[in-house]
Amino acid sequence: MKSEDADGSNRSDEGRSPAKRLVTNVPRLDFITKGGLIQGSSYAIIGPPGSGKTVLANQIAFQHVKNGGKALYVTLLSESHGRMLENLSQMTFYDASVIPDRLQYLSGYRDLERDGLKGLLELLRKNAQAHGTTLLIIDGMDAAREFARSDLTFKRFLQDLQTFCSILGCTTLLLAPHHEGEIHPENTAVDGIFELSLWLHGPRAVRELIAIKFRGGPSLLGRHEVEISEQGIVIHPRTEVQFAHPAAEGREDRIRMPFGIPRLDEALHGGVLSGSTTLLLGAPGTGKTLLGLHFLLQGAREGQPGVYFGFFETPPRLIEKAEGTGMGDLKKYVDEGLIEIQWQPPLEHNLDSLAERLLERIEERKVDRLRLFIDGVSGFRSAAVYPDRMGRFFSALTHQLRMMDVTTLYSDETPLFSPGVEMPQPEAASTVENVILVRYVELRSQLYRLLSIMKMRESAYDSAIREFSISEEGIRVADTFESAESILTGHARISGGESSRPAKVKAPLGVRKKQGRKASAKKRSAAKKAPAGTSRRRRS
Repeated sequence: MKSEDADGSNRSDEGRSPAKRLVTNVPRLDFITKGGLIQGSSYAIIGPPGSGKTVLANQIAFQHVKNGGKALYVTLLSESHGRMLENLSQMTFYDASVIPDRLQYLSGYRDLERDGLKGLLELLRKNAQAHGTTLLIIDGMDAAREFARSDLTFKRFLQDLQTFCSILGCTTLLLAPHHEGEIHPENTAVDGIFELSLWLHGPRAVRELIAIKFRGGPSLLGRHEVEISEQGIVIHPRTEVQFAHPAAEGREDRIRMPFGIPRLDEALHGGVLSGSTTLLLGAPGTGKTLLGLHFLLQGAREGQPGVYFGFFETPPRLIEKAEGTGMGDLKKYVDEGLIEIQWQPPLEHNLDSLAERLLERIEERKVDRLRLFIDGVSGFRSAAVYPDRMGRFFSALTHQLRMMDVTTLYSDETPLFSPGVEMPQPEAASTVENVILVRYVELRSQLYRLLSIMKMRESAYDSAIREFSISEEGIRVADTFESAESILTGHARISGGESSRPAKVKAPLGVRKKQGRKASAKKRSAAKKAPAGTSRRRRS
Protein backbone atom coordinates (compact mmCIF):
# COMPACT_ATOMS: atom_id res chain seq x y z
CA MET A 1 0.00 0.00 0.00
CA LYS A 2 1.31 3.44 -0.93
CA SER A 3 0.56 6.90 0.44
CA GLU A 4 1.12 10.21 -1.32
CA ASP A 5 3.39 12.84 0.28
CA ALA A 6 2.73 16.56 0.19
CA ASP A 7 5.06 16.98 -2.78
CA GLY A 8 3.15 14.33 -4.71
CA SER A 9 5.83 11.61 -4.47
CA ASN A 10 4.97 8.08 -3.33
CA ARG A 11 6.31 6.63 -0.11
CA SER A 12 5.81 2.95 0.69
CA ASP A 13 4.83 1.64 4.07
CA GLU A 14 8.30 0.13 4.48
CA GLY A 15 9.78 3.66 4.68
CA ARG A 16 11.52 3.75 1.30
CA SER A 17 12.68 7.29 0.42
CA PRO A 18 10.89 9.03 -2.45
CA ALA A 19 12.72 9.68 -5.70
CA LYS A 20 14.67 12.92 -5.88
CA ARG A 21 13.02 15.59 -8.00
CA LEU A 22 14.30 18.11 -10.52
CA VAL A 23 12.14 21.17 -9.87
CA THR A 24 11.51 22.95 -13.17
CA ASN A 25 10.04 26.20 -11.76
CA VAL A 26 7.93 26.39 -14.92
CA PRO A 27 4.63 27.88 -13.69
CA ARG A 28 2.45 24.94 -12.61
CA LEU A 29 4.40 22.23 -14.45
CA ASP A 30 5.69 21.02 -11.09
CA PHE A 31 2.08 21.02 -9.87
CA ILE A 32 1.07 18.77 -12.78
CA THR A 33 3.97 16.38 -12.07
CA LYS A 34 3.37 16.53 -8.29
CA GLY A 35 6.80 17.88 -7.43
CA GLY A 36 8.89 18.03 -10.61
CA LEU A 37 10.74 15.65 -12.92
CA ILE A 38 12.36 12.58 -11.40
CA GLN A 39 16.15 12.96 -11.43
CA GLY A 40 18.00 10.59 -13.76
CA SER A 41 14.86 9.84 -15.83
CA SER A 42 14.30 10.58 -19.51
CA TYR A 43 11.36 12.55 -20.93
CA ALA A 44 10.09 13.17 -24.45
CA ILE A 45 8.67 16.61 -25.26
CA ILE A 46 6.73 16.30 -28.50
CA GLY A 47 4.47 18.57 -30.49
CA PRO A 48 3.97 20.35 -33.83
CA PRO A 49 6.11 23.34 -34.88
CA GLY A 50 5.22 26.45 -32.89
CA SER A 51 3.74 24.62 -29.94
CA GLY A 52 6.53 25.73 -27.55
CA LYS A 53 8.90 22.74 -27.25
CA THR A 54 12.12 24.76 -27.56
CA VAL A 55 10.89 27.49 -25.22
CA LEU A 56 9.86 24.94 -22.59
CA ALA A 57 13.17 23.04 -22.74
CA ASN A 58 15.25 26.22 -22.51
CA GLN A 59 13.11 27.54 -19.68
CA ILE A 60 13.72 24.35 -17.72
CA ALA A 61 17.46 24.60 -18.51
CA PHE A 62 17.83 28.22 -17.33
CA GLN A 63 15.86 27.53 -14.16
CA HIS A 64 17.92 24.40 -13.50
CA VAL A 65 21.27 26.20 -13.66
CA LYS A 66 19.82 29.00 -11.55
CA ASN A 67 19.16 26.34 -8.88
CA GLY A 68 22.78 25.18 -9.02
CA GLY A 69 22.70 22.53 -11.73
CA LYS A 70 24.54 22.29 -15.04
CA ALA A 71 22.82 21.85 -18.39
CA LEU A 72 23.94 20.76 -21.86
CA TYR A 73 21.69 21.71 -24.79
CA VAL A 74 22.46 19.74 -27.99
CA THR A 75 20.81 20.67 -31.29
CA LEU A 76 20.35 18.45 -34.37
CA LEU A 77 19.29 20.24 -37.55
CA SER A 78 17.27 22.88 -35.67
CA GLU A 79 17.60 26.66 -35.79
CA SER A 80 21.06 28.16 -35.17
CA HIS A 81 22.12 28.83 -31.60
CA GLY A 82 22.45 32.55 -32.30
CA ARG A 83 18.88 32.84 -33.64
CA MET A 84 17.48 30.72 -30.82
CA LEU A 85 19.20 32.74 -28.08
CA GLU A 86 18.16 35.99 -29.73
CA ASN A 87 14.51 34.92 -29.49
CA LEU A 88 14.92 33.69 -25.93
CA SER A 89 16.58 36.92 -24.80
CA GLN A 90 13.15 38.62 -24.82
CA MET A 91 11.94 36.37 -21.99
CA THR A 92 12.40 37.01 -18.28
CA PHE A 93 14.02 33.63 -17.50
CA TYR A 94 16.91 34.28 -19.94
CA ASP A 95 20.30 35.00 -18.31
CA ALA A 96 23.30 35.38 -20.64
CA SER A 97 25.74 35.25 -17.71
CA VAL A 98 25.24 31.48 -17.25
CA ILE A 99 26.38 30.72 -20.84
CA PRO A 100 28.62 28.74 -21.41
CA ASP A 101 29.92 27.98 -17.90
CA ARG A 102 26.70 26.51 -16.50
CA LEU A 103 24.56 26.21 -19.62
CA GLN A 104 26.40 25.00 -22.70
CA TYR A 105 25.02 24.84 -26.26
CA LEU A 106 26.42 22.26 -28.68
CA SER A 107 25.61 21.23 -32.26
CA GLY A 108 25.72 17.47 -32.79
CA TYR A 109 24.59 17.14 -36.40
CA ARG A 110 28.05 16.89 -37.96
CA ASP A 111 29.00 13.98 -35.69
CA LEU A 112 25.64 12.36 -36.42
CA GLU A 113 26.10 12.78 -40.17
CA ARG A 114 29.69 11.49 -40.12
CA ASP A 115 29.50 8.65 -37.61
CA GLY A 116 25.78 7.96 -37.20
CA LEU A 117 24.10 7.26 -33.84
CA LYS A 118 27.32 5.79 -32.46
CA GLY A 119 29.19 9.05 -33.13
CA LEU A 120 26.38 11.13 -31.59
CA LEU A 121 26.37 8.96 -28.47
CA GLU A 122 30.13 9.35 -28.09
CA LEU A 123 29.83 13.15 -28.44
CA LEU A 124 27.12 13.25 -25.76
CA ARG A 125 29.12 11.08 -23.35
CA LYS A 126 32.30 13.09 -23.78
CA ASN A 127 30.74 16.55 -23.33
CA ALA A 128 28.23 15.60 -20.63
CA GLN A 129 30.95 14.09 -18.47
CA ALA A 130 33.39 16.94 -19.01
CA HIS A 131 30.72 19.55 -18.24
CA GLY A 132 29.39 17.77 -15.15
CA THR A 133 25.95 17.81 -16.75
CA THR A 134 22.88 17.21 -14.57
CA LEU A 135 20.37 18.08 -17.32
CA LEU A 136 20.83 16.96 -20.93
CA ILE A 137 18.55 18.28 -23.69
CA ILE A 138 18.59 16.93 -27.25
CA ASP A 139 16.58 19.10 -29.64
CA GLY A 140 15.73 17.41 -32.97
CA MET A 141 15.31 13.70 -32.25
CA ASP A 142 13.58 13.28 -35.61
CA ALA A 143 16.98 13.88 -37.29
CA ALA A 144 18.61 11.18 -35.13
CA ARG A 145 15.77 8.79 -35.98
CA GLU A 146 16.55 9.19 -39.69
CA PHE A 147 20.03 7.69 -39.15
CA ALA A 148 18.69 4.54 -37.47
CA ARG A 149 18.48 1.42 -39.64
CA SER A 150 15.33 0.31 -37.80
CA ASP A 151 13.16 1.14 -34.81
CA LEU A 152 15.06 -1.48 -32.85
CA THR A 153 18.39 0.21 -33.61
CA PHE A 154 16.98 3.55 -32.46
CA LYS A 155 15.63 2.02 -29.24
CA ARG A 156 19.08 0.53 -28.52
CA PHE A 157 20.61 3.98 -28.95
CA LEU A 158 18.08 5.37 -26.47
CA GLN A 159 18.79 2.57 -24.03
CA ASP A 160 22.55 3.21 -24.16
CA LEU A 161 21.91 6.93 -23.67
CA GLN A 162 19.64 6.29 -20.68
CA THR A 163 22.12 3.92 -19.09
CA PHE A 164 24.91 6.50 -19.34
CA CYS A 165 22.71 9.34 -18.04
CA SER A 166 21.49 7.21 -15.15
CA ILE A 167 25.09 6.51 -14.09
CA LEU A 168 25.86 10.23 -14.38
CA GLY A 169 22.67 11.14 -12.45
CA CYS A 170 21.58 13.24 -15.41
CA THR A 171 17.95 13.97 -16.37
CA THR A 172 17.28 13.89 -20.13
CA LEU A 173 14.81 15.80 -22.29
CA LEU A 174 14.30 14.61 -25.89
CA LEU A 175 12.54 17.07 -28.22
CA ALA A 176 10.85 15.94 -31.43
CA PRO A 177 8.17 17.28 -33.78
CA HIS A 178 4.92 15.37 -33.62
CA HIS A 179 1.65 15.35 -35.52
CA GLU A 180 -1.60 13.69 -34.57
CA GLY A 181 -1.64 9.97 -35.30
CA GLU A 182 2.15 9.54 -35.43
CA ILE A 183 3.86 6.87 -33.31
CA HIS A 184 7.49 7.41 -32.26
CA PRO A 185 9.65 4.50 -31.13
CA GLU A 186 11.22 6.59 -28.36
CA ASN A 187 7.83 7.01 -26.66
CA THR A 188 8.00 3.43 -25.35
CA ALA A 189 11.59 3.83 -24.12
CA VAL A 190 11.34 7.08 -22.13
CA ASP A 191 10.03 7.48 -18.57
CA GLY A 192 7.63 10.28 -19.40
CA ILE A 193 5.97 12.03 -22.33
CA PHE A 194 4.75 15.63 -22.46
CA GLU A 195 2.76 16.40 -25.58
CA LEU A 196 2.27 20.03 -26.61
CA SER A 197 -0.44 20.83 -29.14
CA LEU A 198 -1.36 23.85 -31.22
CA TRP A 199 -4.77 23.98 -32.90
CA LEU A 200 -7.45 26.45 -33.96
CA HIS A 201 -10.73 26.91 -32.11
CA GLY A 202 -12.50 29.07 -34.65
CA PRO A 203 -10.16 32.04 -35.17
CA ARG A 204 -8.49 31.44 -31.80
CA ALA A 205 -5.15 29.59 -31.50
CA VAL A 206 -5.09 27.18 -28.56
CA ARG A 207 -1.96 25.66 -27.01
CA GLU A 208 -2.30 22.72 -24.64
CA LEU A 209 -0.09 20.30 -22.69
CA ILE A 210 -0.83 16.68 -21.81
CA ALA A 211 1.27 14.53 -19.47
CA ILE A 212 0.65 11.32 -21.40
CA LYS A 213 3.08 9.24 -19.39
CA PHE A 214 4.91 9.81 -16.11
CA ARG A 215 6.68 6.86 -14.51
CA GLY A 216 7.61 6.91 -10.85
CA GLY A 217 4.83 9.12 -9.53
CA PRO A 218 1.33 10.52 -10.04
CA SER A 219 0.50 13.38 -12.40
CA LEU A 220 -2.53 15.42 -13.41
CA LEU A 221 -4.00 13.77 -16.46
CA GLY A 222 -5.91 15.45 -19.26
CA ARG A 223 -5.43 18.65 -21.27
CA HIS A 224 -4.14 21.83 -19.68
CA GLU A 225 -4.04 25.14 -21.56
CA VAL A 226 -0.67 26.78 -22.20
CA GLU A 227 0.30 30.31 -23.09
CA ILE A 228 3.65 31.73 -24.16
CA SER A 229 4.37 35.15 -22.70
CA GLU A 230 7.42 37.14 -21.68
CA GLN A 231 7.68 34.72 -18.75
CA GLY A 232 8.03 31.86 -21.19
CA ILE A 233 5.72 28.88 -20.94
CA VAL A 234 2.87 29.29 -18.44
CA ILE A 235 0.62 26.27 -17.86
CA HIS A 236 -2.92 26.57 -16.57
CA PRO A 237 -4.15 23.24 -15.15
CA ARG A 238 -7.90 22.74 -15.33
CA THR A 239 -9.57 24.36 -12.34
CA GLU A 240 -11.72 21.31 -11.63
CA VAL A 241 -8.51 19.23 -11.40
CA GLN A 242 -6.53 21.75 -9.35
CA PHE A 243 -9.24 21.81 -6.70
CA ALA A 244 -10.51 18.26 -7.02
CA HIS A 245 -9.95 17.55 -3.31
CA PRO A 246 -10.76 20.73 -1.35
CA ALA A 247 -11.35 20.87 2.38
CA ALA A 248 -14.73 19.42 3.36
CA GLU A 249 -15.75 22.19 5.76
CA GLY A 250 -15.55 25.97 5.77
CA ARG A 251 -15.82 28.54 8.53
CA GLU A 252 -18.56 27.86 11.10
CA ASP A 253 -19.13 31.29 12.71
CA ARG A 254 -21.26 32.59 9.84
CA ILE A 255 -22.97 35.97 9.82
CA ARG A 256 -25.55 37.77 7.67
CA MET A 257 -24.31 39.89 4.77
CA PRO A 258 -26.92 42.56 3.88
CA PHE A 259 -27.23 44.46 0.59
CA GLY A 260 -28.04 47.73 2.33
CA ILE A 261 -31.44 47.87 0.56
CA PRO A 262 -34.09 47.71 3.34
CA ARG A 263 -36.90 45.76 1.60
CA LEU A 264 -34.47 43.32 0.00
CA ASP A 265 -32.65 42.68 3.27
CA GLU A 266 -36.02 42.12 4.99
CA ALA A 267 -36.91 39.53 2.35
CA LEU A 268 -33.52 37.86 2.91
CA HIS A 269 -34.13 37.87 6.68
CA GLY A 270 -31.10 40.08 7.24
CA GLY A 271 -28.96 39.22 4.21
CA VAL A 272 -27.20 36.23 2.66
CA LEU A 273 -25.05 34.02 4.88
CA SER A 274 -21.30 34.62 4.84
CA GLY A 275 -19.37 32.07 2.80
CA SER A 276 -22.38 31.42 0.58
CA THR A 277 -22.75 31.83 -3.17
CA THR A 278 -25.60 33.83 -4.72
CA LEU A 279 -26.60 33.84 -8.39
CA LEU A 280 -28.09 37.15 -9.53
CA LEU A 281 -30.06 36.24 -12.61
CA GLY A 282 -31.67 38.71 -15.00
CA ALA A 283 -32.03 40.23 -18.44
CA PRO A 284 -29.67 42.97 -19.69
CA GLY A 285 -30.39 46.33 -18.07
CA THR A 286 -32.40 45.01 -15.14
CA GLY A 287 -29.87 46.32 -12.60
CA LYS A 288 -27.67 43.32 -11.78
CA THR A 289 -24.43 45.32 -11.78
CA LEU A 290 -25.89 48.02 -9.53
CA LEU A 291 -27.22 45.44 -7.07
CA GLY A 292 -23.77 43.82 -6.98
CA LEU A 293 -22.07 47.16 -6.36
CA HIS A 294 -24.57 47.91 -3.60
CA PHE A 295 -23.61 44.60 -2.00
CA LEU A 296 -19.89 45.54 -2.05
CA LEU A 297 -20.60 49.09 -0.89
CA GLN A 298 -22.65 47.96 2.10
CA GLY A 299 -19.83 45.64 3.09
CA ALA A 300 -17.30 48.48 2.90
CA ARG A 301 -19.53 50.62 5.11
CA GLU A 302 -19.41 47.81 7.67
CA GLY A 303 -15.62 47.51 7.32
CA GLN A 304 -15.68 44.35 5.18
CA PRO A 305 -13.33 44.24 2.14
CA GLY A 306 -14.74 43.64 -1.33
CA VAL A 307 -13.59 42.68 -4.82
CA TYR A 308 -15.31 43.49 -8.10
CA PHE A 309 -14.25 41.05 -10.84
CA GLY A 310 -15.78 42.09 -14.15
CA PHE A 311 -15.40 42.04 -17.91
CA PHE A 312 -17.59 44.77 -19.34
CA GLU A 313 -17.22 47.97 -17.30
CA THR A 314 -13.92 49.85 -16.97
CA PRO A 315 -13.20 51.17 -13.45
CA PRO A 316 -13.95 54.84 -14.35
CA ARG A 317 -17.27 53.89 -16.01
CA LEU A 318 -18.18 51.70 -13.05
CA ILE A 319 -17.55 54.50 -10.55
CA GLU A 320 -19.45 56.96 -12.76
CA LYS A 321 -22.43 54.58 -12.90
CA ALA A 322 -22.39 54.22 -9.12
CA GLU A 323 -22.25 57.99 -8.58
CA GLY A 324 -25.28 58.44 -10.84
CA THR A 325 -27.38 56.07 -8.75
CA GLY A 326 -26.81 57.25 -5.20
CA MET A 327 -23.59 55.34 -4.51
CA GLY A 328 -21.13 58.23 -4.62
CA ASP A 329 -19.01 56.87 -1.77
CA LEU A 330 -17.87 53.90 -3.88
CA LYS A 331 -14.90 55.91 -5.18
CA LYS A 332 -13.83 56.71 -1.63
CA TYR A 333 -13.66 53.04 -0.68
CA VAL A 334 -11.87 52.17 -3.93
CA ASP A 335 -9.26 54.87 -3.26
CA GLU A 336 -8.82 53.57 0.28
CA GLY A 337 -8.31 50.03 -1.04
CA LEU A 338 -11.24 48.52 0.86
CA ILE A 339 -12.95 47.74 -2.47
CA GLU A 340 -10.75 46.48 -5.29
CA ILE A 341 -11.86 46.62 -8.93
CA GLN A 342 -10.35 43.91 -11.11
CA TRP A 343 -11.31 44.63 -14.69
CA GLN A 344 -10.50 42.07 -17.38
CA PRO A 345 -9.82 43.86 -20.72
CA PRO A 346 -11.78 42.54 -23.73
CA LEU A 347 -9.04 40.20 -24.95
CA GLU A 348 -8.85 36.46 -25.60
CA HIS A 349 -8.84 35.05 -22.09
CA ASN A 350 -7.94 31.63 -20.79
CA LEU A 351 -10.67 30.17 -18.59
CA ASP A 352 -8.36 28.68 -15.96
CA SER A 353 -6.05 31.69 -16.02
CA LEU A 354 -9.00 33.89 -15.01
CA ALA A 355 -9.77 31.61 -12.07
CA GLU A 356 -6.11 31.54 -11.01
CA ARG A 357 -5.86 35.33 -11.20
CA LEU A 358 -8.93 35.76 -9.03
CA LEU A 359 -8.01 33.16 -6.39
CA GLU A 360 -4.36 34.24 -6.15
CA ARG A 361 -5.36 37.88 -5.61
CA ILE A 362 -7.77 36.88 -2.85
CA GLU A 363 -5.00 34.83 -1.21
CA GLU A 364 -2.62 37.79 -1.43
CA ARG A 365 -5.03 40.10 0.40
CA LYS A 366 -5.23 37.81 3.43
CA VAL A 367 -8.47 39.33 4.77
CA ASP A 368 -11.52 37.93 6.54
CA ARG A 369 -15.16 38.22 5.51
CA LEU A 370 -14.38 39.17 1.94
CA ARG A 371 -17.27 40.04 -0.38
CA LEU A 372 -16.83 39.16 -4.07
CA PHE A 373 -18.98 40.25 -7.01
CA ILE A 374 -18.29 38.47 -10.32
CA ASP A 375 -19.93 40.49 -13.10
CA GLY A 376 -20.75 38.33 -15.05
CA VAL A 377 -20.54 34.63 -15.78
CA SER A 378 -20.68 35.19 -19.56
CA GLY A 379 -17.10 36.53 -19.42
CA PHE A 380 -15.91 33.12 -18.21
CA ARG A 381 -18.17 31.35 -20.66
CA SER A 382 -16.70 33.19 -23.64
CA ALA A 383 -13.18 32.13 -22.55
CA ALA A 384 -14.05 28.43 -22.48
CA VAL A 385 -12.64 26.31 -25.31
CA TYR A 386 -14.73 23.34 -24.15
CA PRO A 387 -18.25 24.57 -23.20
CA ASP A 388 -19.13 21.25 -21.53
CA ARG A 389 -16.53 22.06 -18.84
CA MET A 390 -18.51 25.00 -17.45
CA GLY A 391 -20.54 23.03 -14.92
CA ARG A 392 -17.49 21.33 -13.39
CA PHE A 393 -15.44 24.53 -13.61
CA PHE A 394 -17.95 26.62 -11.64
CA SER A 395 -18.54 23.87 -9.13
CA ALA A 396 -14.79 23.74 -8.36
CA LEU A 397 -14.35 27.53 -8.32
CA THR A 398 -17.42 28.07 -6.14
CA HIS A 399 -16.38 25.41 -3.63
CA GLN A 400 -12.86 26.84 -3.38
CA LEU A 401 -14.23 30.34 -2.71
CA ARG A 402 -16.56 28.91 -0.10
CA MET A 403 -13.66 27.23 1.68
CA MET A 404 -11.85 30.60 1.71
CA ASP A 405 -14.91 32.10 3.48
CA VAL A 406 -15.59 34.41 0.53
CA THR A 407 -19.21 35.52 0.15
CA THR A 408 -19.70 35.45 -3.61
CA LEU A 409 -22.29 37.08 -5.84
CA TYR A 410 -22.38 36.03 -9.51
CA SER A 411 -24.41 37.78 -12.19
CA ASP A 412 -25.66 35.95 -15.26
CA GLU A 413 -27.97 36.95 -18.08
CA THR A 414 -31.30 35.60 -19.25
CA PRO A 415 -33.01 36.61 -22.54
CA LEU A 416 -34.61 40.06 -22.56
CA PHE A 417 -38.10 38.59 -22.99
CA SER A 418 -38.85 34.88 -22.86
CA PRO A 419 -41.92 32.70 -22.14
CA GLY A 420 -40.18 31.16 -19.14
CA VAL A 421 -37.15 31.35 -16.86
CA GLU A 422 -34.22 29.16 -17.85
CA MET A 423 -30.83 29.21 -16.14
CA PRO A 424 -27.99 29.76 -18.67
CA GLN A 425 -25.98 27.23 -16.67
CA PRO A 426 -28.45 24.62 -15.33
CA GLU A 427 -25.75 22.92 -13.24
CA ALA A 428 -25.41 26.14 -11.20
CA ALA A 429 -28.76 25.45 -9.53
CA SER A 430 -27.19 22.71 -7.41
CA THR A 431 -23.94 24.64 -6.83
CA VAL A 432 -25.18 27.98 -5.49
CA GLU A 433 -27.08 28.44 -2.23
CA ASN A 434 -29.13 31.45 -3.29
CA VAL A 435 -30.81 32.62 -6.51
CA ILE A 436 -32.23 36.14 -6.95
CA LEU A 437 -34.18 36.86 -10.13
CA VAL A 438 -34.59 40.36 -11.59
CA ARG A 439 -36.97 40.74 -14.52
CA TYR A 440 -38.76 43.23 -16.70
CA VAL A 441 -42.54 43.17 -16.84
CA GLU A 442 -44.71 44.93 -19.42
CA LEU A 443 -47.89 46.55 -18.15
CA ARG A 444 -49.97 49.14 -20.02
CA SER A 445 -47.20 49.77 -22.55
CA GLN A 446 -44.57 50.41 -19.88
CA LEU A 447 -41.71 48.35 -18.50
CA TYR A 448 -41.20 47.76 -14.78
CA ARG A 449 -38.46 45.95 -12.90
CA LEU A 450 -39.33 43.10 -10.57
CA LEU A 451 -37.23 41.21 -8.04
CA SER A 452 -37.89 37.84 -6.43
CA ILE A 453 -35.88 35.41 -4.33
CA MET A 454 -36.10 32.06 -6.09
CA LYS A 455 -33.97 30.01 -3.70
CA MET A 456 -32.18 30.47 -0.39
CA ARG A 457 -30.61 27.38 1.09
CA GLU A 458 -30.07 27.09 4.87
CA SER A 459 -32.30 30.07 5.62
CA ALA A 460 -35.89 31.25 5.60
CA TYR A 461 -36.80 33.99 3.12
CA ASP A 462 -39.71 35.93 1.67
CA SER A 463 -40.56 34.68 -1.82
CA ALA A 464 -42.92 37.56 -2.68
CA ILE A 465 -42.33 39.31 -6.00
CA ARG A 466 -41.38 42.94 -5.50
CA GLU A 467 -41.17 45.95 -7.78
CA PHE A 468 -37.94 47.91 -7.62
CA SER A 469 -36.73 51.11 -9.23
CA ILE A 470 -33.39 52.72 -10.01
CA SER A 471 -33.01 56.49 -9.84
CA GLU A 472 -30.46 59.16 -8.99
CA GLU A 473 -31.35 58.60 -5.35
CA GLY A 474 -30.46 54.92 -5.52
CA ILE A 475 -32.18 51.54 -5.62
CA ARG A 476 -35.59 51.27 -4.01
CA VAL A 477 -37.45 47.99 -3.54
CA ALA A 478 -41.21 48.44 -3.11
CA ASP A 479 -43.96 46.16 -1.78
CA THR A 480 -45.29 43.09 -3.61
CA PHE A 481 -46.24 43.71 -7.23
CA GLU A 482 -49.81 42.38 -6.83
CA SER A 483 -50.99 42.91 -10.40
CA ALA A 484 -48.28 40.73 -12.01
CA GLU A 485 -50.41 37.62 -12.36
CA SER A 486 -48.02 35.92 -14.77
CA ILE A 487 -44.79 37.62 -13.80
CA LEU A 488 -42.56 34.58 -14.34
CA THR A 489 -43.50 34.60 -18.03
CA GLY A 490 -42.46 38.25 -18.31
CA HIS A 491 -45.99 39.29 -19.41
CA ALA A 492 -48.08 40.84 -16.63
CA ARG A 493 -51.73 41.32 -17.50
CA ILE A 494 -54.90 42.57 -15.82
CA SER A 495 -57.06 39.51 -15.26
CA GLY A 496 -60.81 39.49 -16.04
CA GLY A 497 -63.68 38.11 -13.97
CA GLU A 498 -66.56 35.92 -15.05
CA SER A 499 -68.43 38.84 -16.61
CA SER A 500 -67.51 40.42 -19.89
CA ARG A 501 -66.33 43.57 -18.09
CA PRO A 502 -62.69 43.43 -16.96
CA ALA A 503 -62.17 43.34 -13.22
CA LYS A 504 -60.58 46.30 -11.51
CA VAL A 505 -57.10 45.46 -10.37
CA LYS A 506 -54.73 47.46 -8.22
CA ALA A 507 -52.03 48.88 -10.49
CA PRO A 508 -48.33 49.15 -9.62
CA LEU A 509 -47.11 51.96 -7.44
CA GLY A 510 -45.70 53.93 -10.36
CA VAL A 511 -48.89 53.58 -12.42
CA ARG A 512 -51.15 54.68 -9.55
CA LYS A 513 -49.11 57.84 -8.99
CA LYS A 514 -49.28 58.77 -12.68
CA GLN A 515 -53.05 58.11 -12.81
CA GLY A 516 -53.60 60.28 -9.74
CA ARG A 517 -51.60 63.16 -11.20
CA LYS A 518 -53.54 62.95 -14.49
CA ALA A 519 -56.94 62.95 -12.72
CA SER A 520 -55.99 65.98 -10.60
CA ALA A 521 -54.82 67.85 -13.69
CA LYS A 522 -58.14 67.16 -15.50
CA LYS A 523 -60.17 68.49 -12.54
CA ARG A 524 -58.12 71.68 -12.36
CA SER A 525 -58.46 72.20 -16.13
CA ALA A 526 -62.27 71.73 -16.01
CA ALA A 527 -62.57 74.17 -13.12
CA LYS A 528 -60.70 76.86 -15.04
CA LYS A 529 -62.88 76.48 -18.19
CA ALA A 530 -66.28 76.68 -16.37
CA PRO A 531 -67.83 80.28 -16.49
CA ALA A 532 -68.30 82.04 -13.19
CA GLY A 533 -71.82 81.88 -11.63
CA THR A 534 -73.01 79.03 -13.81
CA SER A 535 -76.17 77.52 -12.26
CA ARG A 536 -77.39 73.96 -12.34
CA ARG A 537 -79.63 72.87 -15.22
CA ARG A 538 -83.32 72.78 -14.55
CA ARG A 539 -85.16 69.52 -14.69
CA SER A 540 -87.53 69.19 -17.63
